Formats: sequence, structure tokens, C-alpha cells
Amino acid sequence: MLQISNFTLDTLDRIIFGGEQFAVDDATMRGIGDCHDFLKNFAANKIIYGINTGFGPMAQWRVDDQFLSDLQYNIIRSHSTGAGEPLEDMYVRAAMIARLGSILQCRSGVHPEVAQLLVEFINRGICPFVPRHGSVGASGDLVQLAHIALTLIGEGKVHYKGEWRKTADVLKENGLKPIHIHIREGLSITNGTSVMTGIACVNQHYAMRLLDWSILASVWMNEIASSYNDLMAAPLNESRRHSGQIEVARRMREISADSKLLLNREHELYNGGHMSDTTFGHKVQPYYSLRCTPQIMGPILETLQQSGRILEEELQSASDNPIVDPVTQNVYHGGNFHGDYISLEEDKVKIATVRMAMTAERQLNYLFHDRINGILPPFLNMGTLGLNYGMQACQFTATSTTAECQTLAMPNYVHSIPNNNDNQDIVSMGTNTALLCKTVIDNAYQVMSILFIALAQATDCLNVSDRLCSATRKEYDAVRKIIPMFVEDNPFYEQIAEVEKYLR
Repeated sequence: MLQISNFTLDTLDRIIFGGEQFAVDDATMRGIGDCHDFLKNFAANKIIYGINTGFGPMAQWRVDDQFLSDLQYNIIRSHSTGAGEPLEDMYVRAAMIARLGSILQCRSGVHPEVAQLLVEFINRGICPFVPRHGSVGASGDLVQLAHIALTLIGEGKVHYKGEWRKTADVLKENGLKPIHIHIREGLSITNGTSVMTGIACVNQHYAMRLLDWSILASVWMNEIASSYNDLMAAPLNESRRHSGQIEVARRMREISADSKLLLNREHELYNGGHMSDTTFGHKVQPYYSLRCTPQIMGPILETLQQSGRILEEELQSASDNPIVDPVTQNVYHGGNFHGDYISLEEDKVKIATVRMAMTAERQLNYLFHDRINGILPPFLNMGTLGLNYGMQACQFTATSTTAECQTLAMPNYVHSIPNNNDNQDIVSMGTNTALLCKTVIDNAYQVMSILFIALAQATDCLNVSDRLCSATRKEYDAVRKIIPMFVEDNPFYEQIAEVEKYLR
């Protein structure tokens, strides 16, 4: 079992995608308890936001001591107002991990039982009902976190073992008890960036994997085209200095090392053998969507590396308000709940992912367009032209899906709308941004799935599977297990979905 004091992207992946169980280490649990004890003593005879005041614009009203517990329950219940379809379980579990990560900083002042129950929910696959819509990204994800908090107090509903059930029944079945309100549990659980961060962490996992597939597909594309291999040469790419471009080119060289299809320019064009030719049957330089892979994927790699760094920092940050600091013996009021870091990064990840979808769509066009590639039948049609249609209609799906991605590429970070009686006069819209990024990633996987089917079909059209490099041959075999070479027309939708599942 993993012992956690802080979350990293790696440990989150191991829990969400690897199914590993975890526990918070003893020292960190003691730190959470010490922070709670400090706040309980410090708060006596002081006015502290959200402990004995109202919330948001109502902070100007003092709450009588006899109603302090009610105050915390009220923020949970009153803010459980989300709308739309519920988030999938993996995104909710990631959000709970992010909320727990904030509590692990020992700056929230909550009782340790909050952390303990979150651990149980995550480990046991108890997923609160969290609607898609509700957050403006400051004060964090108030509405959606309130839905999580609602289940921690034993109310609302959860998704458990494939069914929606009353939280109270699932808690009882698992021998668990709801948390108690001690001092500020309601505010602390609901106030922070954890839903946008959780969604963004899942996005990061899938975006990084999509980049790996994009690089491999680009090698495969160049094999199909018998491109000259100097497009990935170290001297060429290192002359431009960008670390992402250099790394992508290195990966391409590594992937393609044993390919028998890529051409060596020195052997083909630098040997003096074509000096009398006036035209060349083989393209001296391939199209940009093939040739410029390092230059296109390089900035995408660097963008994802930056977003990964920001996300890991956020997982290890206290993101609520106020911040309780036992070290300096003080309580600080501010805006750590503001989601600008996540919102801006998710816009960048979204744009980078759109670029991957666009590149895949252009590579598909190369494979389908016989007058462009000059070596393949129209739409990879191995049947009777006119009677059969090959992958013609698959291009409609890829093109329309890519077009939707381009529409969604508009930055969402700039779409602040004041609300909350103008208390929240500038907001991040971070969760909306993360959800839009999720949609773009989902779309890009659909386009990539069609590309991989097309690459396998093009390989068979040319009968060159035995000349592919080991890495692309492995993926050719994997795709062909899902969809064998086709001559007659058949529906593709199930195979596209199966290939997408494989790529994910």
C-alpha cells in the first residue's frame, strides 16, 4: 500500500489508473491534527472568516456561537446546486485526491477524520454525484466541491459498484461514519481548486499518451511515404535549440531505428546518380504534416511538460481560504482558491491537443488522397472503385471532429463574468476550461483512432508490414487484431471505438 504525505502525478496515476490503494502517513495525519488543534484554540474570541462570519458577501454578518455548526452544514447544503450530467468516476476520484492533497498541507484546520474518510472513499471506489456544471473557478469549485462534501456528511448520492445509491446506505454497508463538524470543515472542503485540478490531472495523463501516439503515428506515416530520414536527424534539429523539438526528433530516431522503409538522402540523392534527371518521381521533401513532426510536436511536448509541473505544484498546495498556519501562529485571509494557474494551463493543453488532432487529420488526408500521395488507392479502397468506398466516410468523421476541436480552441481563461454580488468580480472559469480540454482530448482520440486504422490499411495496400520498424509493426499487429484488412464495405463505428479504447 502506498504511504502518502504528498501527491505527485505519478502517484495519482497509480491510484486512478493502476488501482493502487494508499494511506496517509502517520506524521502527516498528526500534522493535520495539530493544525486543527491550533485553529480551535486560536479562534477563541476572534473574528475569522467562515468560522463565525457568513460567507462571500455575507461575511459582514457575525454568526452567533450557537449556530456555528449549522453555518458549516449550511454552506454544504446551500451550495449543492450543480446541473448537468455527472462527471465520470475517474474525474471525481481525481478531484477527491486533489482535495485531500490540499488538506495534507496541514494548513486547512480541519479534523483528521475528513482526510480519513476521503481516503476511504477513494480506495473503496465510492464516488460522489458531482454535476458537470456549477463552478466559476473562484472561490474555487464551490458548487461541485459542495456535492463531494454533501456525501462526506452522509447526504446526497454516490456511484458505487456501478449503481447510484443513497450515501447513507453505502456508508453503512462499508462500516463508515459521516464526518462531524468541528470548526470549519464545511468551508474547507468546498473552498478550493480541487475539481478543476482533478480533471486537469486526468487530462494530463491522456494528453501525454496522445502525444506518444502522435509521434509514433508520424514515424509510421513517413514509413508509408518512404520519406528521407534526415527530417529527424540530430544535427538538423539541434541547430534550432528548442528542447522539445530535439527530444521529439530523438524519439523518432529511436522508434524508427530498424525501419526498412525510410530512405537515406546521402544514399539516394547525394551520390550523383540523379544529376541528369529533370524531374523526380519521389518527393525530394514530403508534405509538412510528415516532415515537420519535430517542429510541430516539440512545442506540444514542452507545453505538456509545463502543465505537468503546474499540476504537481497544485496537488501539493493548500488552496482554500483562510490559510491556517500553526508555524507562524496565525490565520491568513487571501485567495488561494483562485484557479488561474489551472485555467491558463488547461487552455494551453487544449490548444496543443487541437494541434495534434489537426496534424492527424492532415496525415489522414495524405493517406486518402491518391493524387497527393501517388502510391495508394483513393481512400485506401482495396475493393472495386465506384462500387466500394474504402475509408471515404471515415474522413467525414475525422474532419468534423477536428473542426469541433478548432472551435473549442478559443481560450476560455479570458471569459470572466462577475457574480456573487460582485464579490467574485474576476474569476478563472478553470473547471469549464478543464472540461473543454477534456472534450478536445476525447475528440482527438477519435481522430487518432481513425488514423491508426488508416495506417494499418495503407500498410496492407503497399504490402510492407514486414519492412516496418519494430515499434510501428507492433501497433500494426494490434490494430489488425481489432480490424483485419478490409476489401468489402462494412460499418466502422465499433472498430473505431475499440481502437480508441486500445489507444487510451
